[in-house]
Amino acid sequence: MKDPFKNDEPDELQDDAMREASQGEETPDAHKAAVPLAAPAAMPGTEEKKPLVSRRSFVLGIGGVAVLGGIGAVRYVAPHAPLVRPPGGQDEERLVSACIRCQKCYEICPRDVIRPAHIEDGVVTMQTPTFDFSRSFCDWCEEGNGGVPLCVSVCPTLALELPAGATPENTILGKAALNKDWCLAYKLIGCRFCYDACPYEAMGLDDNGRPYVIDDSCNGCGACESVCVSLQNGSISAGAIDRAIVIHPLDEQGNIVYPAYFGRKEATNG
Repeated sequence: MKDPFKNDEPDELQDDAMREASQGEETPDAHKAAVPLAAPAAMPGTEEKKPLVSRRSFVLGIGGVAVLGGIGAVRYVAPHAPLVRPPGGQDEERLVSACIRCQKCYEICPRDVIRPAHIEDGVVTMQTPTFDFSRSFCDWCEEGNGGVPLCVSVCPTLALELPAGATPENTILGKAALNKDWCLAYKLIGCRFCYDACPYEAMGLDDNGRPYVIDDSCNGCGACESVCVSLQNGSISAGAIDRAIVIHPLDEQGNIVYPAYFGRKEATNG
């Protein structure tokens, strides 16, 4: 009887088969085992979704929000001196918050008196609109636009916005203050350019023909400052670092905010 577990092949054939297997010769069955199995198809609606925002973009976005939030908070913790603003910009908090520094108001001003605030005016207010009355003054675009301020018209965010019924007479941009120590009229020179230039009758003359400011009538248009010639006579007004009459901003209580060099005792207003 034949033993079913006994291999009848000659020993030589068995040895050849073992050598071929040890040398890695592939058989059809071995080839099939080496082929990787394909992943099962995903069920509809269960496909893996890629993130809409990369990790880098997310981190940058959070950082940007933090910076913007910080800038918004700085205006509450970093006080700055008030500035003389164009018409419609008398609400300082609203102007600083709404102004996008687009420069449209600078560009359209027909008298070229609107300028950007500088870093020394305060970090928060940098590049917001203020005035430079060294060559002209604000007439509410009376000549250029029939008395409607063009800077207000072009402001895209309403950072400059006039309340209903606003006029040059009832909108106070600032107040003029005259430094008698620098004024040529108080050096007995007889100058009265500021008095002649004022369009709102906000300048008076004392018994000696010397000018003074009538506070209640002054709206801070800058006409007086633009014509002051005191700095052209530096040898007479020794030590002067600004014009003798300058427009200054007001604080929340309506008081004139003087620069450090301009002592209140030096101001001569009516």
